[in-house]
Amino acid sequence: MDHIVKILSTHKVLYNVRQFNVEKPKGFIFTPGQAIDLSINQPDWKDKKNPFTFTALQADPYLQFTIKIYPHHKEGVTRHLDTLREGDELIISDAWGAIEYKGPGYFIAGGAGITPFIAILRQLYLDKKIAGNTLYFSNKTSNDIILEDELKLMLGDNAHFVTTGEKGDGDHRKIDMDFLIQEGIDTTKHFYVCGPDEMVQQLTEILGKLGAEADSVVFEK
Repeated sequence: MDHIVKILSTHKVLYNVRQFNVEKPKGFIFTPGQAIDLSINQPDWKDKKNPFTFTALQADPYLQFTIKIYPHHKEGVTRHLDTLREGDELIISDAWGAIEYKGPGYFIAGGAGITPFIAILRQLYLDKKIAGNTLYFSNKTSNDIILEDELKLMLGDNAHFVTTGEKGDGDHRKIDMDFLIQEGIDTTKHFYVCGPDEMVQQLTEILGKLGAEADSVVFEK
């Protein structure tokens, strides 16, 4: 079922990331990690649907989406979303998605792949159940890290940021088999993986080789 909702507020959280708070339809239900199909309620855009994940919580009186903008995609939905303001309308579907929290473990994200994890981590932090979870978040540069301060606040020393396109201070390793071995991961825990398709596929294969149970590796199917 589709719902037409108005944008309540919007602001930039990074140079290329915008956050939208929108109306929450009556009775709308979702769980942290889930997504919706979203389009813009304008004649040339209403049929162009893209998936985005919730970054607010079910208890909040609004829905929130934290969206990476791709300005070079001339006909892209995110480029047009960047022009919208309070009062403009979106069309959203009911919630769907395979990413859900199953227990303590490792969250491995690449770029905008952090977004399904934001609501999960916020809920765990609110419930005082975030202990035992570790985040590995890969970006090209430190300027690309979405909600870095909040992630550090929630996870403390268990928030790890790698920047593969930089040199000098910091961790610039690629998250691969060698990285996971060096980090001493516990393969009996859960793994939550989200990012570019190639990254997700490679890490799923690597985790299998390292002995992680298939049922313990959670990713968007």
